[in-house]
Amino acid sequence: MAVVAHEFGPLTPGDPAVVAARVAAVLEDAWQRLADEQAAVLAAIGDNGRSRMVADRLAQFQAAIVDFQQRVDAEARAFVARQLPHLYEEGARAAAEALGGHFSWTLIHTEALQSLASDSYADFLRRSEEEQRMAAAFYRAVGQAARTEVPLLAAGHTTALQAAKALADRLAAEHQLTTVIYRGGTRMPVQAWAESATLAKSAVAYNAGTLNRAREAGVQFMEVFDGADCGWTSHKDTDKATGTLRSVEDAAAWPISHPRCRRAFGPRPDVGALSAPSMRERSDGQASSRVMDA
Repeated sequence: MAVVAHEFGPLTPGDPAVVAARVAAVLEDAWQRLADEQAAVLAAIGDNGRSRMVADRLAQFQAAIVDFQQRVDAEARAFVARQLPHLYEEGARAAAEALGGHFSWTLIHTEALQSLASDSYADFLRRSEEEQRMAAAFYRAVGQAARTEVPLLAAGHTTALQAAKALADRLAAEHQLTTVIYRGGTRMPVQAWAESATLAKSAVAYNAGTLNRAREAGVQFMEVFDGADCGWTSHKDTDKATGTLRSVEDAAAWPISHPRCRRAFGPRPDVGALSAPSMRERSDGQASSRVMDA
């Protein structure tokens, strides 16, 4: 019997943590269906490896792969279409209020949002590729076993049932779907990467709005608000961020420094190039990056 996925309503823009939790829950639900269908495939193999039953279960597993792909695509599209504009505008309105002005969707903002949405959508799909690769590898391995090993389970000195269980155990050990292995060997559950990615994109969108509205008003420098221990380019960077002044371009290059970064910026129209001797300029060549390219 196929595992039925839960139904989730349309994504409603709002608090980044709430939206991130929702996106993570949707993708975790789809991934759990994959894991459940994998278990059903392995159980069919272990149950004397009847070829027809294995084929039926494998077809359901393939359907679960497609379902996961579709859910990643749907959540990514909803996130970039609803949440990113909401957060970008919040950041821009906060900057406008601090500057005594107002916010409207001028060309600089619409172009920035379009670029941010395109990059965020592509990044979601890239992040899901490893999950899909792992699931596809299991599908191919079982298909190969069904053609070559399942019909011969009774051969040799073991019983058919013992041979079938040994095959199922081997496939389970070689194709674990409980966590995903990323570059560098890091293991992370689907729910964790989905939540982390969504929070990161949310923070970038809010800060993009802030920085672009400040740039639009001619502001050159921003004050940084961040965790006390957070470094400028990474959490471990010895160049601590909070309380410092950075150029708008430098801030655009590093809107956040890690996935769950709390960094925010406040416009400082009172500070000019000649009156900011304490500002920590970086010379790593990245200060020319714009928020709309983040």
